[in-house]
Amino acid sequence: MAATAHSWWKSSTQRREALEGYLWISPWVIGFLLFTLGPMIGSLYLSMTTYKIGGTPEWIGLDNYVRAFSGQDKLFWNSLWRTVYFAVATVILGTVGSLLAAILLNQNVRGRNFYRALFYLPSLTPVVALAILWQWLLQPQVGFVNYTLYQLGIEGPGWLTSRQWALPSLILISLWAGIGGGRMIIFLAGLQGVPQELYESAELDGASTLQRFFNITLPMISPVILFNVLLGVIGSFSVFALAYVATDGGPSYATYFYVLHLYYSAFTYFQMGYASALAWVFFLIIFVLSFIQIKTSDRWVYYEFS
Repeated sequence: MAATAHSWWKSSTQRREALEGYLWISPWVIGFLLFTLGPMIGSLYLSMTTYKIGGTPEWIGLDNYVRAFSGQDKLFWNSLWRTVYFAVATVILGTVGSLLAAILLNQNVRGRNFYRALFYLPSLTPVVALAILWQWLLQPQVGFVNYTLYQLGIEGPGWLTSRQWALPSLILISLWAGIGGGRMIIFLAGLQGVPQELYESAELDGASTLQRFFNITLPMISPVILFNVLLGVIGSFSVFALAYVATDGGPSYATYFYVLHLYYSAFTYFQMGYASALAWVFFLIIFVLSFIQIKTSDRWVYYEFS
């Protein structure tokens, strides 16, 4: 009898705790259903229609996707490959640069906290202010960068106004703002989590600095590298505001990225159905890239407790 009462009390306690848990997460669940899952389902339907704001959606099946992939939309593949180019450059250079910055700022030197703050400051600049600032710095005639180059006897390029230099300029701006940001902080935390005993043992065995880096540091922070690469890929493929403010996709579509194409399709040409299809293509690209990175991570990521 006592055992039955104890079991009933324990069961009722567990039910109450479960109910309290559901109540605590209910605001997030409701928000997710209303503002994320609901619009996603709506956009999936619209992606199979021809729809303009104020009109009535007309079902056309997969025609929007055929239009994109078949080349009927002349800007689709160009904007996608341009985004891939930007992503590859910023992810590789940004990850390596953030790791090197974290290694430098992990050294026991005087004023270390000041240098850390100095590196981190550019990442705090809002992207619109960042774009406007660099528009002025890279202005071909009166910009600070070209003026400095002129003083050194070098003729500076057109930077953001040049078709050849516009995309590399946006890559440099992105790296300037991103190398010392959150990615560097995460690397710094990962470096500080590497057991010092491993370095001491390797040093006693005669391992050089490079050998300790490649055989201890990199394997131990490989989960951090994977995390930063994942976020870097998602962020770089989503580039929009920087190009929209700094170049508006120009000159001559030199910085016309995929998300810009999606935006203009929706809010300039009001092709909401086609823009929804572009959004789902973008979602699938990010999903596939993230899936591949996670599935292949077992080959090079070291998990201490695996």
